[in-house]
Amino acid sequence: MPDLTLEKFKNEEYFDFSDPTINDAQKKVIADVRSNFGKTYDLYINGEWVKGEAGTFESRNPSNVDEVIGTFQKASTEQALGALDKAWEAFESWKHVPAKERADYLFKAADVVRRRRMEINAWMISEAGKNYLEADADTCEAIDFLEYYAYEAIRLDDGMPVNDSWGDANKTIYTPMGAGVSISPWNFPFAIFVGMAMAPVAAGNTVVAKPAPDTPKMAQLFAEIVEEVGLPAGVFNFVTGGDIEVGEQLARSPKTSFISFTGSKAVGLHLTEISAKVVDGQHFLKRMVCELGGKNATVVDADADIDRAAEEIVKGAFGFQGQKCSAGSRVVAVESIYDELVEKVVAKTKELKVGDAKDNFAAGPVVNQKAVDKIMSYIEIGKKEGKLMAGGKLAETEHEGFYIEPTVFADVSEAARIAQEEIFGPVTAFIKAKDTTDALRIANSVEYGLTGAYFSQDPAKIDRALREFNVGNLYINRKCTGALVGAQPFGGFNMSGTDAKAGGRDYLLYFLQPKSMTVRPSEGVSYDVHEFNYAKK
Repeated sequence: MPDLTLEKFKNEEYFDFSDPTINDAQKKVIADVRSNFGKTYDLYINGEWVKGEAGTFESRNPSNVDEVIGTFQKASTEQALGALDKAWEAFESWKHVPAKERADYLFKAADVVRRRRMEINAWMISEAGKNYLEADADTCEAIDFLEYYAYEAIRLDDGMPVNDSWGDANKTIYTPMGAGVSISPWNFPFAIFVGMAMAPVAAGNTVVAKPAPDTPKMAQLFAEIVEEVGLPAGVFNFVTGGDIEVGEQLARSPKTSFISFTGSKAVGLHLTEISAKVVDGQHFLKRMVCELGGKNATVVDADADIDRAAEEIVKGAFGFQGQKCSAGSRVVAVESIYDELVEKVVAKTKELKVGDAKDNFAAGPVVNQKAVDKIMSYIEIGKKEGKLMAGGKLAETEHEGFYIEPTVFADVSEAARIAQEEIFGPVTAFIKAKDTTDALRIANSVEYGLTGAYFSQDPAKIDRALREFNVGNLYINRKCTGALVGAQPFGGFNMSGTDAKAGGRDYLLYFLQPKSMTVRPSEGVSYDVHEFNYAKK
């Protein structure tokens, strides 16, 4: 079979919002979406929309906290575990659906996302506080995940290449694991929710998907899409509710075969501990797939293009207000160019305008008050650990929202808290290095290992950085954010998670089990194991 992933998969291209026609069209859709604020939305369990048994909660606009995006259900523990039961019931038939048929559902879903693209963008701008391009990139990534994983499911249906041996006919196939749980974050509320939920589905599993409580509308939109494309009942289930009552109880269930999580290190380690404990009634080891954040460094060497580095540093540090696990929250600069680089980055940072995401400001709000409190506490720490060069305070804006000025600290020690701990906000810290060796040592000195960027024009230095900079995603002469599905498989080392490489060839394997089968010919038995397919013909 030809390699369809390489032959047919293409990344979805972003809208050009500098085009007035496209920009005005997005504004119109935002206005339409805003007219639908305040509605109530249900859970989606076993193909039906149902009310939560534990009450409701509101999702609010971080750009303007007076605006209620919608009211969402709180599932009870019983409902969440009931959804898992329904997922197992659906698995009994879904696991035998041929890969091409499973893939077709994902292709159809991708087409619906394309059709509703500006609407999805508009809801994301409203609920997550992303500007137009950040929201569109998120939506495009969801399309990419759907199509890439669909092609990969078809490719893996051929199984693992093996040899026949000593007269035996051998075949190794990939079989799905069962029903599992996906717990996704708020910062990529559509793309990561879709990718984490639908990768297992593409592989023949079923899933209960729980979004972050700050962005439930984005997940609810995808549940609508799942219903529209006719995915069989119980294959995909959407539940919202408390992290303990829903998320943790699903993780603890003996019926959960896999846990897919993206979020903070603390929660990820807690879930990893839960997944490792075998409880009564459990008949398998749970598989844990997690991505837990980063403290990512941009290293600028003495011979780098300083203007280019400064521009990319600002993009990597302050895109979506630094609320990316891949954000460039440290800059390690060689001392000979340190002062010049700091000056240029500070100047570009001060040019960023902060305001309501619906008006497409370069910098919008952070996600909630808890984030404001955490980020501002780190800024106060930073004032003691370094020299404040830009920002450092709440931003004054038209509406009451969660706004913080993009913040730059200089002359920070490599051991400082703001140089070691993930802040997850619009803050970056400059650290001075003696030379290339010192810079790479500092870059590798944190407990994380997610992304990194290195700027140099010397091929020998670039070669050294490629070898020694210990991160899962390394970029040369560009920002450390913006991995593309199929091009830069995403995931990190150390405390950044299991390095499962979302959007890459290895990812679906986390939701599959290889099964080796051997048939020895004997008199009266004629069976070619090479023709066997796990799915029904």
